[in-house]
Amino acid sequence: MPYAVDFDTVSTVGLESSPAAVALAGLRANEARYFKNKYGHVFTVEPADNAGPTIDWVSRILTEERGIVISARPLEATTFQVENIRMAYVFYENGLSINVMYTVDDRGKRAVGFKLSDGMEVPTELASFKFARQKSKLAGTIRGSYFVIKNEY
Repeated sequence: MPYAVDFDTVSTVGLESSPAAVALAGLRANEARYFKNKYGHVFTVEPADNAGPTIDWVSRILTEERGIVISARPLEATTFQVENIRMAYVFYENGLSINVMYTVDDRGKRAVGFKLSDGMEVPTELASFKFARQKSKLAGTIRGSYFVIKNEY
């Protein structure tokens, strides 16, 4: 069942099995607030069992671009388009959030972003990345990194 993320009242709905559920819920709410404020988009996620194509697309990009295979179990995912940008998010049980920003126009910006929930360790798969810190009222301290997508997906 799809869940519209409420950033006014942060909820762990769908993330309960994560040891970082509260921090991950804050991270998810932070993303929801961004898309609502910037694009008027309601950020809606669905359980991983219902989001196979989205998870497969993100996994394919990670594998083909950088040889990255995420070992954590995906809990939720979403895909949507705002303006000319296709967005995909996968939220993992360990507290990791991965997003793909894929401009549908030729030669547009395309990147994979990683965000770590407050307090989580950097996953082994991402040890080679440098993470910058940002503060969020909803998510505490978020550490993030990214890489540019070079191929077509």
